[in-house]
Amino acid sequence: MICVSIGRTRHSMMVQEHRALAERGAKLVEYRLDWLGRQPDPAKLLKDRPTPVVATCRRREDRGRWSGSEEKRQAVLREAIVAGVEYVDLEVDVAKTIPRYGSTKRIVSYHNFEDTPADLDAIHAKLAECDPDIVKLVTMANWPGDNARMLDLVRRAKVPTVGFCMGELGVVSRLLCGKFGSPFSYATFSRDRELAPGQLSFDEMKGPYRYDDINSETEVYAVAGDPVAHSYSPLIHNAAFREIGLNAIYVPLRVPKHTFPQSVKDLDPIGIRGYSVTIPHKEAAIEVAKEKNPVALAIGAANTLYRNDSGDWAATNTDYEAAMSTLMDGLRQRNPDASLNGLKVLMLGAGGVARAIGYGCVKAGAVLTIASRTKERAIELARSLDASAIRWEKRGGGHIDVIINCTPLGMHPNVEETPMSVNWLQEHMLVFDTIYNPENTLFLKEARARRCATVSGLEMFVRQAAAQFELFTGKAAPVETMREALRRGISPVKLNY
Repeated sequence: MICVSIGRTRHSMMVQEHRALAERGAKLVEYRLDWLGRQPDPAKLLKDRPTPVVATCRRREDRGRWSGSEEKRQAVLREAIVAGVEYVDLEVDVAKTIPRYGSTKRIVSYHNFEDTPADLDAIHAKLAECDPDIVKLVTMANWPGDNARMLDLVRRAKVPTVGFCMGELGVVSRLLCGKFGSPFSYATFSRDRELAPGQLSFDEMKGPYRYDDINSETEVYAVAGDPVAHSYSPLIHNAAFREIGLNAIYVPLRVPKHTFPQSVKDLDPIGIRGYSVTIPHKEAAIEVAKEKNPVALAIGAANTLYRNDSGDWAATNTDYEAAMSTLMDGLRQRNPDASLNGLKVLMLGAGGVARAIGYGCVKAGAVLTIASRTKERAIELARSLDASAIRWEKRGGGHIDVIINCTPLGMHPNVEETPMSVNWLQEHMLVFDTIYNPENTLFLKEARARRCATVSGLEMFVRQAAAQFELFTGKAAPVETMREALRRGISPVKLNY
């Protein structure tokens, strides 16, 4: 179950928001009484409530807004209990001073906004001594492995326990705590109304992540990167799981740079079955794997980790096949028998995607030239691929058959940028932009205006994700569902689920 936190400064606004959430399918809400100033009226709020309520009144030291006396704060919580609120949230240091009364269930809570302590079990034991119906233990994640420790505690707890980590590093535990036995997790009314670090919106948890469908048998997959919050991979993979009725969830997992191998090991207790690997971990992903695909080894980077038949990690690079099939489809727009062999290809950028595409172009017999805004990276990649490197300023000179943009120039929100001057584009060229948001970049629009053949990065992104999906699940990917989910996700008009 999802508990939606409501923090408003007026009673009427809190009631209206509660009703709106109930209409959208919310089953439980948290009233943050500390947002109402010094005179909250629990009885007024609870009258005719459309769903059960958790009453909470947070002190400033607990990152709340209560500015009155501690005596008055505890009196407000007692008033909520007398009014028959379904749950009351009591901090561990005051729980024993507010006795059980009526049918109200007691949530005894501990919050740590700095870290996830080593002595989680001892803290939990202290909370369990305060006559709780539910223990709530929430900490700040400073390392991916903090999530695994927290979720393991939830799994082992004898008292029903809401336990997860806060912050961007802790999002995975907010989404998975129900799998390990948590009675509920918390969400916010909307993404721009976050009441705690790392909190997701109700629509996100209910829609793409299908939180209420998660159970102990749910399989877990993840996209690992740093940053990762911008990734659309969860949107399309979860849409695919929904389409074929698979009991699985795909979560975003921020893994700080240089920590990937250790983080994968520390997260092993969560039971993650596969990783989509993005910047900056593609090289490190190969180190983790026991089975290494020859193409991934040749490229020097893997974007996919999945469990092989022996249960070991296997690494491959689905960017390679997806990019090359997309590129060839572009070439064949004008000539069904087209080949890269002998064509002069200019590749802009020298990152992980460029490495995969460059390898494919050289293998297909293309004459590859690389230009990067960081000259040293272009030289290094060109050397490893037996290609040529030129200065960024020289990228518009000479004869070019194919231009491939592997830079972020033109990516949302900087949609007015382009990696090439329109004057350098010629009608005979194929222009391939690996950016997928927006689908139609300024670069592609200008290329079409010059009558170039064009290929969007959206198709490549969907194809590499579909290949990952099939490796993860052993089932055919619903490609059209994934494509449409991505298009909806990057559309300026966002739809509620």
